[in-house]
Amino acid sequence: MNRPNRPDTVIFDIGGVLLDWDPRHLYRKLFTDEMEMETFLTDICSPQWNARLEAGLSAAQGVSELTTIYPDHAELITAWDQRSAEFIAGPIEQTVKLVEQLHRTGVELYALTNWSAENFDLVRKRFAFFNCFKTIVVSGEVGLLKPNPEIYQLLLERIDKKPQQCLFIDDNKANVEAADNLGFHTIHFTDALDLRQHLIRDGFGVGSL
Repeated sequence: MNRPNRPDTVIFDIGGVLLDWDPRHLYRKLFTDEMEMETFLTDICSPQWNARLEAGLSAAQGVSELTTIYPDHAELITAWDQRSAEFIAGPIEQTVKLVEQLHRTGVELYALTNWSAENFDLVRKRFAFFNCFKTIVVSGEVGLLKPNPEIYQLLLERIDKKPQQCLFIDDNKANVEAADNLGFHTIHFTDALDLRQHLIRDGFGVGSL
């Protein structure tokens, strides 16, 4: 959807945009067979189950439910909670550099993420770049998930902005489309170099990577 004005506010997704998050970073250490790992992550600790955690289900309850159904996989299921820090390989350095550049030029920065509330507190303390964001809305804290329009509206209310003022960046196309439908400027994130070109196009002063 075309927007008549340029945005002055930037909203970032976190996992896949600023942090290299993937459960496989941990589970490749725990499985010797790639296919068995993929089956586990599809059928047991599935995206649907993880979405419930990201929507506010406690890790203790989620793990308890699965270990009751799959007792033979109890140790692997428990690792999802106890070793979740190992899902993160590290920051996506070039995107973080863009965040820091925008912050230095005075651009208002916010974040909107689907993430477990319990785990996000630890993540926030681990990476200094989170200090660049004025507000971070976490799905697990508010009980709503992208691409539900309500979580975007909640963010707008908290930051007192109209969607037309905001540029929303996410690696998930469905999340981008939801924001676009609400009137946000949007970028479907693929890599930092492409993002940099889009930011320049939208009038933001960012330097080289």
